[in-house]
Amino acid sequence: MNPTVNAIANRLSLRQPQRDSLEILARLCDIISLEKGADAAVALEAIKAEFPSVTNFERDFPSLCFALATGVGKTRLMGAFIAYLYRAEAIRNYFVLAPNLTIYNKLIADFTPNTKKYVFAGIAEFAINPPEIITGDNYESGRGVRQPGLLGTDHACINIFNISKINSEVRGDKAPRIKRLSEYIGESYFEYLSKLDDLVLLMDESHRYRASAGVKAINELKPILGLELTATPQIEKGNTAEPFKNVIYSYPLFKAMEDGFVKEPAVATRQNFDAANYNSDSLERLKLEDGIHVHENVKTRLEIYARENGREIIKPFMLVVAADTGHADAVLKTIESDSFFQGRYKGKAITVHSNLRGEEKDETVEQLLTVENRDNPTEIVIHVNMLKEGWDVTNLYTIVPLRAANSKTLVEQSIGRGLRLPYGKRTGNVDIDRLTIVSHDKFQEIVEEAKRGTSIIRAGVVIGRDIPTQRQIAVVVPSNLEMAITGTPAPAGITATTQGNLFETQQQRRAGAAALEIIGQLGRQGHPPDLNNADVRADIARKVAVAITPAQGELAQVLDPVDVAKAVERTVELCRQMSIQIPRVTLLPKGDVIAGYRDFNLDTSRVHLQPVAKDILIQHLRDSTQHRLVSGDGTVEEQRLEDYLVFGLIDYNDICYDQHSALLYKLSGQMVKRLQSYLKDDDAVKNVLQYHRRMLVELIHTQMQGHFYQDHAGFEVHTAAGYTTLRPGNYSMAAGETVRDFRNPVEQRLLIRGMVFGGFSKCLYPAQKFHTDTERRLSVILENEPDVQQWFKPNRGDFQIHLPGGASYEPDFVVETSTTKLICEPKAANEMDSADVKA
Repeated sequence: MNPTVNAIANRLSLRQPQRDSLEILARLCDIISLEKGADAAVALEAIKAEFPSVTNFERDFPSLCFALATGVGKTRLMGAFIAYLYRAEAIRNYFVLAPNLTIYNKLIADFTPNTKKYVFAGIAEFAINPPEIITGDNYESGRGVRQPGLLGTDHACINIFNISKINSEVRGDKAPRIKRLSEYIGESYFEYLSKLDDLVLLMDESHRYRASAGVKAINELKPILGLELTATPQIEKGNTAEPFKNVIYSYPLFKAMEDGFVKEPAVATRQNFDAANYNSDSLERLKLEDGIHVHENVKTRLEIYARENGREIIKPFMLVVAADTGHADAVLKTIESDSFFQGRYKGKAITVHSNLRGEEKDETVEQLLTVENRDNPTEIVIHVNMLKEGWDVTNLYTIVPLRAANSKTLVEQSIGRGLRLPYGKRTGNVDIDRLTIVSHDKFQEIVEEAKRGTSIIRAGVVIGRDIPTQRQIAVVVPSNLEMAITGTPAPAGITATTQGNLFETQQQRRAGAAALEIIGQLGRQGHPPDLNNADVRADIARKVAVAITPAQGELAQVLDPVDVAKAVERTVELCRQMSIQIPRVTLLPKGDVIAGYRDFNLDTSRVHLQPVAKDILIQHLRDSTQHRLVSGDGTVEEQRLEDYLVFGLIDYNDICYDQHSALLYKLSGQMVKRLQSYLKDDDAVKNVLQYHRRMLVELIHTQMQGHFYQDHAGFEVHTAAGYTTLRPGNYSMAAGETVRDFRNPVEQRLLIRGMVFGGFSKCLYPAQKFHTDTERRLSVILENEPDVQQWFKPNRGDFQIHLPGGASYEPDFVVETSTTKLICEPKAANEMDSADVKA
């Protein structure tokens, strides 16, 4: 365990991929020289020995690429890299390279103290002595030059430069300004940097620099180390992609999806769509209209989720990809026309392309940067190849690509803009966790691309330490109780916590196993036996005797005689010593309960649903599951428009029609009036009521929950001593891996999930796996604490604890002391007040 890595990871609340990357950087510092002029070839051989994915630095200096999927947090990782090198290696000088003006400005903001996303928040050294930030706009003042009396010797200097500016200055063999003589320092700033003996180069979106004239000059900076970050570690050459040769760690998009760090991309089309039935103009119109249908659907779903869970209501927007500036302007004209949904999107769409000038450009950029704000009216952004890296938004939910684009371009660029999650993590609601691409004409092509083994969505190679490269074997670890009673041997290499078996003969072990099973069944069924009661134990003994009676044809005389009552007594005693019973707790209201809904007015301001003529099919790219936005749901024609909603509401168990009929018709009438206010006729209103009936009913019911009342005299706590029998643990471990002593520190903490630990005296299992080294260290504390009697890490499904939003909670540890039973969850100190931890 590296204490510096641990401290920085905790302070910056790093996600596991970020922490893994920091661990690798720490290891690099141990195996290669960070001195100026060190032999790059020697460094390459040392790295290849431990990280065989690295075959070439592709630079004149040691340079390694960390390929992390969009949305995982590359900027924060850069901050962690700098914090580690500053603290552990005393490196003071850094050169951060940005690929464009957007990222350049974003990096400056993120490295500036007291800003929203400050990358060094919590790092003590930089709180007292913040780094000097030198940019392409202020370096000529000489602020980055370390001279006696100006900057202290321990002061960190972070240079942030935009490669686009350097590229433009080197065209026509003209030297970039950074290479020109500075009167202030007597040489060029570039030359000054190249002479520093501890310059580290960090390249954001490093795939943008591989064929750049400006970056050829970067080799002349002679840094001691290069750290590259990108989500796409490859160079596009025609229709082929050439992968980087210096990728030392890869965390691809499909892995980020599996771990829930980003949205799930899905592609949408019309049911039974046939491109032959459309010309280019009608197809474009169809895709725009269906994009609006998807957009309005997710808008309503977001509101329902927010109201149900007490969260902020997210305002989604739709991204339209146009072919060129003329096309973008034409699309804007279509969207703002009266014929496009009765002109409802006038003033709610903006175009972003290179032809914008002056005040128009400034206004558009401002709307673009604030598109997540509720008071920004923009719902549709039309762009022409302008929104690539650096535009970090979380509320993009619908993408409509109109320009000609191949599947790979769609996947890597368009999808990448919408992957970030508005609530920071998955909600469990498929509509809110999904990014939808409306692409009727490219639907099958995108689906097939996602199924290919080389797809960055569905498949990919996690290089090096992300997944084990060794063959894995499955290991089944019974509890100590099961092994002691049944005589089941411990897996190879694992020593049971208790020595020896409880019983000597096979028939005794059969009796003990039967008793253990009967006790477990009673506990799981909610009728846990009082094992202190002699009559209960006698009843168990009778059931055991029946269970072990020889089957017909089995010779009873060849079986060892067994004292069943004694076997049950010994099993019961061992159960007391080597198991933890987890009670079931239920809260019930006292006395008579009077419940209902108070009168209120429905908030319909965000409802803008539109009539739909055809079914829309949405297919998830990673797992190929399909979802249909179906036109109507089979409802019969109702006499009153309100009835479509009322008859849906009375299906809820908490709504009594006789008690609430007046309120139901009032709320349904307000929703109908809302639809009538922007739809052209009642046929359109009826279409929306049929098509979106379930969602509108859910929206009304959700708002009703805020006006629910229930009067009673309080709650009573009912406790049942039910428990789950200790089930065998199912682990995987690398072939040839031995069980490790849990007390010994782990040097390669990145691999801890593939390790199995043993040597416990209080654990109810002879071996355990840990997700983090923090868990291992907590096990040491539990083993050392005199008051702790026994503990274990529950297996998946041992607990049935459900959190808001439908997620299940799996406790890390269960601990029994001499006085109480505990659920223990190790968390970082800076997470103790977070809502998720408290939940």
